[in-house]
Amino acid sequence: MRQKLWPDSAEDFVVQQSELIASSYKHWLGRHLVPPLSADDTAAAIFKAPFVIASTDTSTDPVLNYGNREALKLWELTWTEFTQTPGRKTAEPMEREARARFLDEVKRNGFIDNYAGIRISSTGRRFEIHRATVWNLIDEEGEFQGQAVYFKEWTYV
Repeated sequence: MRQKLWPDSAEDFVVQQSELIASSYKHWLGRHLVPPLSADDTAAAIFKAPFVIASTDTSTDPVLNYGNREALKLWELTWTEFTQTPGRKTAEPMEREARARFLDEVKRNGFIDNYAGIRISSTGRRFEIHRATVWNLIDEEGEFQGQAVYFKEWTYV
């Protein structure tokens, strides 16, 4: 029997979001985030990956709508908690303005590579992310669907 990685209620969304994350990454960076696979296998590969992947929606105050296993561990949240968290709350209050300016720059340019910044987990544990890539999620029509982040290095501070 296959182990469930996310709530049953999120199954269709996770598969679609994983495809959006992977295809948008390929669009902006010209390389694959994970090897080309079926939609279900892409979703599993991204969720189980040994790096952090997270994404937000398009609301005025963007909410995290996807986090893989590494993201959930790092921010010390369950899937349900993570996907109800405004993205701004991943940064300390004094870091939020700089984070917002940075994300506006990503929105204008499509992606930014080699980003670093201080973030905070749900329990108050601070960490600095290193060499992160942040990119716009775009659908098949080129419409903005949110933003995503990838990183595999962080240091607790």
